[in-house]
Amino acid sequence: MKQNKNPSTTLLTKEETLATRKHILLDASGKTLGRFASEVAKILRGKHKVTFTPSVDCGDGVIVINAEKIVVTGAKEAQKIYRYHTGAMSGMREVPYRVMKARKPEYLIERAVKGMMPKSRLGEQQFKKLRVFAGEKHGMQAQQPIPVSI
Repeated sequence: MKQNKNPSTTLLTKEETLATRKHILLDASGKTLGRFASEVAKILRGKHKVTFTPSVDCGDGVIVINAEKIVVTGAKEAQKIYRYHTGAMSGMREVPYRVMKARKPEYLIERAVKGMMPKSRLGEQQFKKLRVFAGEKHGMQAQQPIPVSI
């Protein structure tokens, strides 16, 4: 980066000057869903870096393992409902948290993180760098992920 001559201005990072992306490996076992999802969203957006610029995709890729071991607090396990529409008439479907966790535990984390990302083309581009896996195994060894505990 260039030296800033005027201390009252802020230098914004250009996409070309960004270093190569890293991939971060996170373990979701025993973590609270919302708190974990906010940390994942922060890494995807790049807010953990000093070179963060809101209009540039400067975030890292995130690989989440053990999605089935995520927990929620309070009575959410019995009361939380996931809703979606099939597109057909009267196609509203409601799936309780326990059923969704048994069927697709990856969906819980993906949906929580997606809700915390910006609702724009940039947010969609950053969200695509998230990979969630139900077990210990993941097929992302080629990215050389850095294990981080949060």
